[in-house]
Amino acid sequence: MIITKTPFRMSFFGGGTDMESYFKEYGGAVLSTTFDKYCYVTVRHLPRFFDYTTELSYSKIERVTDVEDIQHPAIRNAMKMLDMHELRLTYEADLPARSGLGTSSSFAVGMLNAFYALKGKFADKRRLADEAIYLERVLCAEAGGWQDQIAAAFGGFNRIDFTADGYEVRPVILSPARKQALSDNLMLFFTGFTRFSAHIQQQNNLTAAQKVSQLKQMHALVDEAERVLVDSTAPLAEFGRLLDTTWRLKRGTGSAISTEGIDALYEKALAAGALGGKLLGAGGGGFLLFYVEKEKQAAVRAALADLLYVPFEFENGGTRVIHYTPEAYTPR
Repeated sequence: MIITKTPFRMSFFGGGTDMESYFKEYGGAVLSTTFDKYCYVTVRHLPRFFDYTTELSYSKIERVTDVEDIQHPAIRNAMKMLDMHELRLTYEADLPARSGLGTSSSFAVGMLNAFYALKGKFADKRRLADEAIYLERVLCAEAGGWQDQIAAAFGGFNRIDFTADGYEVRPVILSPARKQALSDNLMLFFTGFTRFSAHIQQQNNLTAAQKVSQLKQMHALVDEAERVLVDSTAPLAEFGRLLDTTWRLKRGTGSAISTEGIDALYEKALAAGALGGKLLGAGGGGFLLFYVEKEKQAAVRAALADLLYVPFEFENGGTRVIHYTPEAYTPR
């Protein structure tokens, strides 16, 4: 039996520039971190006592005798890609799916990590990221960027640069005190809405040709935000104001990014003292992140009292195997 633990990510700056159709031509970069909310994938070989050969438990339960009959596209394609058979797979998570935190990519990375471990093989973080990108973007043909799979595999607070040649992961070096201060000034709220990121991306891509200038500005904000973070003399409040800038730019990249309800919540938080924030993920719903200095946090929580507040801390581990019990398995 194998259990993997894979973190979710929050993307601060550069989202959208990690789309292959964009960065292959213009280059791209994102600034993001993983945090201490995880998905867990448990995998073992299914004992041969049943009239089905594979059992899957996620938001649904599937029991099939042929991999081709699996409804979940990521599981079906991953099992075919790595030649997996006769499995029992269970997925559970600390936060809901389709909520802007890269949950589907964290699942893909954690599942591939578990499959390799079940085979008795080690897959490094880059391999897991690369294969999760291939799984979601090519085999499953889901629209979206590359940052989620990379963040889930590598973990930590990183700048990820994208070029025509691929990507480079570069940790952002902060003192422990400054990193903790940043974490302490960030507040996360669940809006209660969930949606498929790929659907939002498809809608937004309808106007991508007209949005290159906005994406270039969002790319430039990665440099500004990184400068604020690594310069110990720069006030961290600038990071919050830059979040507001990138959110307003992002709203201009597609009609499906926001809703009147989300806009109203955002403005309520700013009126209560938040310096800036953004909706995490592709847009349309999920989690709102705000930069709020300590003395204003009670007022922001009161202003958003109808939303679920989710405390968190940054994490650095990326995907990992947390339980490993080898099994004797002989293919049929």
